[in-house]
Amino acid sequence: MINKKAVVLLQFGGPDSLEAVEPFLYNLFRDNDIIQFPGGKLTQTIFAKGISKLRYKKLQQKYSEIGGKSPIVERTFQQQNALQKLLDQKFGEGAIHVELAMRYWKPFTESAISSLISKGISDIVLIPLYAQYSITNAGSSYNEWDKVKKKVKGYI
Repeated sequence: MINKKAVVLLQFGGPDSLEAVEPFLYNLFRDNDIIQFPGGKLTQTIFAKGISKLRYKKLQQKYSEIGGKSPIVERTFQQQNALQKLLDQKFGEGAIHVELAMRYWKPFTESAISSLISKGISDIVLIPLYAQYSITNAGSSYNEWDKVKKKVKGYI
């Protein structure tokens, strides 16, 4: 059976290792929904590189104190699995697929969209996993979804 419906859980994501802290920070600070610099992408990129280099070692230490990675990634995968199990029980196995789209670390929005395309899914509900709506969290995830879907070949 080809899945035709999906629920996509939107989340910030987090570094999944100590080596991922710096690129995670770079992705976060490069997002102009979080902070905007005059001069556009160039100054935003320079800022993101600078601040991530400046802050990553201190944050690596903090992450090492809690197991060397962000717990949000594992918790979100647990939520995905629990929701998938519930939807399979309620609507039948494979009727609704649950996918993750993390904003600043893996699995990125682009991989979520590519996965949905490969499964032939065209009916999608986006569910942000943030405590409240803000342009800096859910808004940024929605903006990223729209931007990526326009450039991904084969988007339904």
